[in-house]
Amino acid sequence: MSAIDSQDDEDTFKILIATDIHLGYLEKDPVRGNDTFVTFNEILDHAQKNEVDFVLLGGDLFHDNKPSRKTVHSCLESLRKHCMGDRPVQFEILSDQEVNFHYSKFPWVNYQDRNLNISIPIFSIHGNHDDPTGADALCALDILSCAGLLNHFGRSTSVEKIAISPILLRKGRTKIALYGLGAIPDERLYRMFVNKQVTMLRPKEDEDSWFNLFVIHQNRSKHGATNYIPEQFLDDFINLVVWGHEHECKIAPFQNEQQCFYVSQPGSSVVTSLSPGEAVKKHIGLLHVKGKKMKMHNIALETVRTFYMEDVVLADHPDLFNPDNPKVTQAIQAFCMEKVELMLENAERERLGNPRQPEKPLIRLRVDYTGGFEPFSVHRFSQKFMDRVANPKDIIYFFRHREQKEKNDSDLNFGKLVSRPASEGMTLRVEDLVKQYFQTAETKLQLSLLTERGMGEAVQEFVDKEEKDAIEELVKFQLEKTQRFLKERRTDAEEEKIDEEVRKFRESRKRNTEEEDEEVREAMTRARAHRSEDAILVAASSDEELMDTGIKGTGDSDDGLPVTLRRGRGRARGARGQNSTARGSSRRGRGSTSQESATSSRTYKPVSVPAKNLSIMDGL
Repeated sequence: MSAIDSQDDEDTFKILIATDIHLGYLEKDPVRGNDTFVTFNEILDHAQKNEVDFVLLGGDLFHDNKPSRKTVHSCLESLRKHCMGDRPVQFEILSDQEVNFHYSKFPWVNYQDRNLNISIPIFSIHGNHDDPTGADALCALDILSCAGLLNHFGRSTSVEKIAISPILLRKGRTKIALYGLGAIPDERLYRMFVNKQVTMLRPKEDEDSWFNLFVIHQNRSKHGATNYIPEQFLDDFINLVVWGHEHECKIAPFQNEQQCFYVSQPGSSVVTSLSPGEAVKKHIGLLHVKGKKMKMHNIALETVRTFYMEDVVLADHPDLFNPDNPKVTQAIQAFCMEKVELMLENAERERLGNPRQPEKPLIRLRVDYTGGFEPFSVHRFSQKFMDRVANPKDIIYFFRHREQKEKNDSDLNFGKLVSRPASEGMTLRVEDLVKQYFQTAETKLQLSLLTERGMGEAVQEFVDKEEKDAIEELVKFQLEKTQRFLKERRTDAEEEKIDEEVRKFRESRKRNTEEEDEEVREAMTRARAHRSEDAILVAASSDEELMDTGIKGTGDSDDGLPVTLRRGRGRARGARGQNSTARGSSRRGRGSTSQESATSSRTYKPVSVPAKNLSIMDGL
């Protein structure tokens, strides 16, 4: 069949693909607070209108690791509205679901739960914003999964070895092996790939008849030597990789010539940074899969706030600006005013063709004032656009070129580099900033006991996941370990010898990255346990205070005696619901005839060296 519309048959999977929705981003902003919720509803509207078999999300559904009640409520409201209904699900699960969802108390896909009425299943991995954390290693997706509104998969519980077991789906004669891997620190995952500790399992039966779909949430672009995942690390039996985390929309499948698989990068559905990648038009994808062939339809999102961005280099306009002119600053300001007005006109023209777009656009003008120019007041400039743009405080961004000094004793010549902040193109992590600080700090400020990497990860836990005891526990743990080392070595009680032994011990730990990872994990476990103990103590002390208040605070009785506090008096409160009718007694029989058949055991084998896959974009 040549036309894609004619292939909505019993053998064709229709999958809606989206990543990085970031629900709750800037939710307290009076202008942009509802942007993520409106666009999420649009995405689910497209799923309903196209009658997709399921929705596949590539991580970062939530912007915060601990989303607010408003964000969780809005998400639940949207999922219940769009994903529940009587339309039958046309595909079945063939794999052992207790393996696919082994970390869940309900290890089966939600549409096969007899107590739920699911018409559009959603499968999602977690991202780096909403990854599992805390003493119980839970994330916001686990709440949605427990409620039966979403299927959280691709979660790895081991930090030493990963075996990715696929969810095996079948619709008619088309079979999909759905692989997923939630966000893992890039450097750790990079090292695991190098050490051959990541294995993708394949079904033994007819392994070449499956369409292999892999969804991942990691750095795709290179941010450092090991702070990304090269595409060459992935197995070449994969047909399509859905790559989350990168926000620039490159949703059209692009073939990796070396591995022969295709990569689709949907990008984010909301602008979270005023960078060039975010200015690309936002899309989601409608993927059709029949047999081993596929085709991706791009769907432009209409509710995304318009974002226009432009760069200005003042030195490129010598006829307009002379740094020696005392009124040059006023001239620059007038020039920037014209640029912003032009972008506003373009935004208004685009919005007139799409009434669903928000009224106020995002505007960004980056001004390079290298060459003796001085920036004007950004705050005063922004006041003139307060009622016309969604980001009045961030309209103008001034920056200058910086030259990096060449080192005489080095063979490397970095030349001239352009300095840009994290929000202007690359994302700096907290641990990177900690490492950079100590690498450039004076000798007296260098770490002598702790390592930069361990300290960086502890600070990251403190900032991102509110583990308040992370830094303290890391310091205690490494101090105890160093003390044990010195006792075993029976070092003389001389300051110079002790310092030398500590330095050697620190250097050996830096070289042994696996041991350092173990130290950080142990310290984080201690911090979480400490937090849990504190919570128990706080709860206990609150109960004691409540008891004291109840005993001492009721002394106005007639006989002058204190009135005792009586607890547990509930009057017949256990009688509710005794006459309620039994719900969910009938099996809905979706996908397979029974829940037992849905969890039938499947055998897998590790990947050896499969045959290269030929083009799969042809003939659908």
